[in-house]
Amino acid sequence: MPYLYAGQYVELDLSSGTQRLVSVDEQLVRQFYLGSGYAAYLFYQRQQPDWDALAPESPLYIFNGLFTGSLAPTACRCSFCGRSPLTGLWNESNVGGHFGAALRAAGLDGLVVTGQAATPVYLYLHDGQVEVRPADHLWGLDTFAAYARLLDETHPKARCAVIGPAGEQGVPYAAILQGGQAHSRAAGRGGMGAVLGSKRMKAIVAYGEEKPAYADAASLMAQVKAFNAQVRPKAAGMSLYGTAGGVPAAEFKGDLPLRNWRDGSWPAGAHAISGQTLHETFWLKHTFCHACPIGCGKLIEIKEGPYAGVYGEGPEYETLAGFGGMLLIDDLAAICRCNDLCNRLGLDTISTSAAIAFAFEAAERGLLPAEVADLRLTWGQAETVLHLIPLIARREGLGALLAQGVRAAAQALGPEAQRFALQVKGMEVAYHDPRAFFSMAVNYATANRGACHLEALSYWTMYGTDASGWYDRPYDRFAVEGAGRHAAVFQNYMSVYNPLGLCKFIGKAGCAPAEVAQWLNAALGWETSGEEVMRTGERLFNLKRLINLRYGITRADDTLPERFLKEPRPDGEAAGRVPDLETMLAEYYTVRGWLPDGRPAPEKLRELGLA
Repeated sequence: MPYLYAGQYVELDLSSGTQRLVSVDEQLVRQFYLGSGYAAYLFYQRQQPDWDALAPESPLYIFNGLFTGSLAPTACRCSFCGRSPLTGLWNESNVGGHFGAALRAAGLDGLVVTGQAATPVYLYLHDGQVEVRPADHLWGLDTFAAYARLLDETHPKARCAVIGPAGEQGVPYAAILQGGQAHSRAAGRGGMGAVLGSKRMKAIVAYGEEKPAYADAASLMAQVKAFNAQVRPKAAGMSLYGTAGGVPAAEFKGDLPLRNWRDGSWPAGAHAISGQTLHETFWLKHTFCHACPIGCGKLIEIKEGPYAGVYGEGPEYETLAGFGGMLLIDDLAAICRCNDLCNRLGLDTISTSAAIAFAFEAAERGLLPAEVADLRLTWGQAETVLHLIPLIARREGLGALLAQGVRAAAQALGPEAQRFALQVKGMEVAYHDPRAFFSMAVNYATANRGACHLEALSYWTMYGTDASGWYDRPYDRFAVEGAGRHAAVFQNYMSVYNPLGLCKFIGKAGCAPAEVAQWLNAALGWETSGEEVMRTGERLFNLKRLINLRYGITRADDTLPERFLKEPRPDGEAAGRVPDLETMLAEYYTVRGWLPDGRPAPEKLRELGLA
């Protein structure tokens, strides 16, 4: 009988052109779910620490979550997993939109890709098959142009995941874009676009008509209907303004990064670039990912002024924080153009804006080479930023240095530059300040892909999220005691979302593990519980820690840049605060059942079935 999931994936070797269909192991699904969980299990079995991320033999895992393509709320997510060319560690880059649902409709749960094509190719997935097609004519095109061409060549209702010139050039934070110009969504962090580029794979196209089946469809439909009715009023602000609507609150709380994390307050600037202002100026309509009751996407158009003609998905919080607060640019239209350029060229907006902010501070300190002195590398200079983005994608001029990422760029400039290189384990810090919410300091220090906010999202409680369904203790955001536990519990719960194929924003609306367990039971005929959902998340987080330990990660790597530990914000709600990371990490390791050196204890691994 058909499953909620397709029950099969394809292993493809681009060097030899061979492929084989592999059945998904149901017992492994119960332990690791699908998506990045199943991918992490397969990766760990095959992992060779000496394989470079961009080497032909280095595998790329593309997997839907368990619910992806189904009627479950926000069941849209697809994960691109492997070794990051930016950090050298485990990476999962997750994307919403409609590509994952199309992959499920094509009769597949995912792909495992190795090798390197002799010439550029793209993959066309349909009817449980993978066609390898030539893509010489697409190489060099931006993601929007390539997307349109791919639909012409395959099926008008197909969905595509595409890289741009940045991925082709191997920029280690190159993104993978889906949805085309009108609904672009990025698998952005960690450079999986560069991994596709290294395999000379321009795109993956999926189309099909297969639909999921459910063990108890009536029960699942009733649960989904009830949940959607509850979530819509809770997510009304998100529906109206998207994540961009959170910019003013983040500035007020001391959470918004300013001038490469040095300033404390910027109220007028935050208002000028907010989702509320975006809605009043350039907004056209809301956009929705597959099965989403929220609709946080915003289609925009700029009709006049120097950036007239920008049309497409508007910038989200992280992009506004990066090209706005980090660089002190309060021109919303210019930021929209920055977002448009990054989407076209296939660049992660967080790492791109962080690299440029690093360059601005390096210029301020006189550390950049003389040949770039003609660039106006000063705060608030939007035109300079717009000039640098294509240089990064092409790895030209100053862009060649910044394309390496902040860690490598700082190493090239010397010890002084490394003091203001805001990264953890090679990943540029996401745009929520750990000095404003101390459990995020613990999360950034320990998150498996580097300074990733999505691995915990514990700052949500600062903004009123009801997390009582998975965290039942009160927590003061500036309290040292409890910060480690808070981070660990949130990491465990957030670890199941990509493997389930669900968007984490339903967690922000209060969706609890027990509710997810009920959906699993109705969809698959399981008898699981909220406690087991949390235990699965803990298992997955520890498995990825084991992967990183093989890459040489130690306790010494679980740290933060000096700026966060010794330089408090000068004003605003978080003024004067810095986290006591060592004390909080000690608590975190105890809660995790890890040894003092950062390794999971043998008894913890046995408890989780990972021994």
